[in-house]
Amino acid sequence: MNIQYKKGVLELCVLAKLSFEDCYGYDISETISQHIDISDGTVYPILRKLKSDGLVTTYLSEESGGPPRKYYRLTELGRKEYIQAKREWLDFTKKVAKILSEDMNEEK
Repeated sequence: MNIQYKKGVLELCVLAKLSFEDCYGYDISETISQHIDISDGTVYPILRKLKSDGLVTTYLSEESGGPPRKYYRLTELGRKEYIQAKREWLDFTKKVAKILSEDMNEEK
């Protein structure tokens, strides 16, 4: 898959995952990698950017006796950004699909 396609949508995928539940970085990465081929560590710079932009917050949680994990949670601003970005993405992909389905050689 073209790397530019991935770059344009990975932030939205991270926001989508967090819109359903709080997650730690590895869980987000694993979920996305089940659908899109990404390398280890790809989501961490995205998470840092989202945090610095105020779209996510973090907290530590200890589970099953292991070391604490850093969980990410959407802020209210993050939720609004996700809804807007999702709407824009779906509109954009619908327009691209329409262009791709038309016969580009047909005289108009």
